[in-house]
Amino acid sequence: MNRLRLALLFFVLLCSRAGLAESWNNSLDMRFVRIPAGNFIMGNSQVDDTAFELPDGDVQSIRDETPAHKVRISRDFWLGATEVTQGQWLKLMGTRPGPSAYWRRADWQRLLVVSVSWNDAQRFIKRLNAQEKTQVYRLPSEAEWEYAARAGSTDARPFPKEKLDEQAWYIKNSKDEPQLVATKPANAWGLYDMLGNAWEWVADRYNENYYAHSPDTDPQGASSGTQRVRRGGSYHCEPHLMRVNYRAANTPDTRYSVLGFRVLRQSIKKPD
Repeated sequence: MNRLRLALLFFVLLCSRAGLAESWNNSLDMRFVRIPAGNFIMGNSQVDDTAFELPDGDVQSIRDETPAHKVRISRDFWLGATEVTQGQWLKLMGTRPGPSAYWRRADWQRLLVVSVSWNDAQRFIKRLNAQEKTQVYRLPSEAEWEYAARAGSTDARPFPKEKLDEQAWYIKNSKDEPQLVATKPANAWGLYDMLGNAWEWVADRYNENYYAHSPDTDPQGASSGTQRVRRGGSYHCEPHLMRVNYRAANTPDTRYSVLGFRVLRQSIKKPD
């Protein structure tokens, strides 16, 4: 990493920690943070270290995270600072998915929406595009998601594992239920809950061998497959799953109380 890139990363880190990350709110009051174009190493480049965390130490179970490979994200994009909330979902869709207990809470609007399938997320995005008369909202690609989650980090987590309790909602601190968004610290690019709280659907089809032949610029996932990728872990996850390079997948009609999503707005400039 050259001096210019180090200086840029340090500046972004200072800005986001100070609440100065460049952002924009849409008609649903969804806050989006600008993610700069750039290069990163996608996948697991620390397989031996990860193996020590696995309950059985079986590195074959993380084979789909390899080989680690350089990826270029060629354009800036705007990513939801948080996962989509129940308040935003109800305002746009008029329905209340997931356990009814979550909707009876006094703070229900700031609770992330769960029990939504990949297909449900696409319906939300289609309606959002129609409402704002645009075609720019979509799910992030798997590469865009990992790039944003890393926020310049090259490790399995953008913080020491010992700080997992204070940085993310997972099984040991969540009481095994979803939590309000943005109640743990943001990452260096101003994004909340990229690890934990709820799994996040991304756009890509899943293929365990995809990294071996993935394009090095703006990869879009496998061309075929019955499952869609989810990333980031959830309030129900054990620590070894709470890694930015961990991959999981389900069929696009799957609805679990651990599944949510966040939205990307593609743009090469700040939205009007």
